[in-house]
Amino acid sequence: MLTKEIATEFAQDWVDSWNKHDLDRVLDHYTDDFEMTTPLIVSLMNEPSGTLSGKDRVRNYWEKGLEKYPDLHFQIIDVLSSVSSVTIYYTSVLNKKAVEFFLFNEQGKVYKAIAHYD
Repeated sequence: MLTKEIATEFAQDWVDSWNKHDLDRVLDHYTDDFEMTTPLIVSLMNEPSGTLSGKDRVRNYWEKGLEKYPDLHFQIIDVLSSVSSVTIYYTSVLNKKAVEFFLFNEQGKVYKAIAHYD
């Protein structure tokens, strides 16, 4: 079970990794075959489903995102936890509010993430 403490530690490390633009550190949180869904995949990758699978494909998407938003900086608003998931509410690019939902496997790695924006 993911406790509030574990969820908060994950969220802080995840945001710190992003704020340093350290994609290797960000990707350490995920399984090799994880699935990422976000409306930004539609616009940046021209992928109508909004979903990419695998670290290589998602890394490419995130690299494009960092190129487009070189001043990317996230700020946590709140962190919520459940049995095997964490939700981070944060300020994202262009000062948008974002909620990202992460599902974890038994080894503590994210295998699915879904991002939502205002």
